[in-house]
Amino acid sequence: MKKILVIGASGQIGSDLVLELRKRFGAENVIASDIREPMKEVFEGGPFVILDALNKKDVETVVDKYKITEVYHLAAILSGNAEKNPAKAWEINMNSLFIILDIAKEKQLSKIFWPSSIAVFGPGTKKQNTPQNDFMDPNTVYGISKLAGERWCEYYFNKYGVDVRSLRYPGLISYKAEAGGGTTDYAVEIFYEAVKNNKYECFLSENTSLPMMYMEDAIDATISLMETEKEKIKIRSSYNLGGISFNPKQLSEEIKKHNHNFTITYKPDFRQAIADSWPQSIDDSVLFEHWGWKQKYNIATMTEEMYKEIKKKLS
Repeated sequence: MKKILVIGASGQIGSDLVLELRKRFGAENVIASDIREPMKEVFEGGPFVILDALNKKDVETVVDKYKITEVYHLAAILSGNAEKNPAKAWEINMNSLFIILDIAKEKQLSKIFWPSSIAVFGPGTKKQNTPQNDFMDPNTVYGISKLAGERWCEYYFNKYGVDVRSLRYPGLISYKAEAGGGTTDYAVEIFYEAVKNNKYECFLSENTSLPMMYMEDAIDATISLMETEKEKIKIRSSYNLGGISFNPKQLSEEIKKHNHNFTITYKPDFRQAIADSWPQSIDDSVLFEHWGWKQKYNIATMTEEMYKEIKKKLS
């Protein structure tokens, strides 16, 4: 029987992922964990434990107690917040990964998922349609930790046979849990402000294009990767995941189709430099070639659903 542990279940990805995993594999088979309580649907919908991802003994206890076979390890400090406390970000992002990789090796867990990011790319990267194996020179602590993590995941697979799988997420957009300190957070914040106040002040400039993805697509890609036959997973660092590329101005124009009174202004902050160092669009043809996944949402369908669901949530 598949028994899944999700570490970081209170975060933006974890909240959506737990709900979908429980829908597919049964609530009793998906144990959610975090250092803080998750949203109500996750907390009440199945097993939940308070767990510090940096405490190996406690993680081992949970793995043994619930007879865990797979781990989705999502705990991390994201790009914007990581720049405010680089040492803490490095400790959490790297040491927690080592703990999970070592437990997977020692207890022979069947599969591990660990998320990477487009933040592994940097100023020297090709900006348009960035290929799978382009030059990587990240200049943020988040990106550096993700690039190092990719190399360690590949090492543990080649050296110890740990079946670890990974995706380089673009910016993720969800209405279920609010964003958590990333450079692409504007694409979530803008919907809340559009519904509440009919206006938004964006921390990126209007023409800053970045790869984004609606959370439903990201979750589907993640589970699809984990359910794909081992032989088809030919990249053990991390797969490019492309999403849809747009800038704040384009997103605001889509929102205006649902709220004619909406206005946007721009006041770039320190996150602008981070965004400028990242790709503007991603080539994920290798992912499609190896295991055939394709996204469903575009900017129009994503905006329609986000605006409708956040309006419902706030009312």
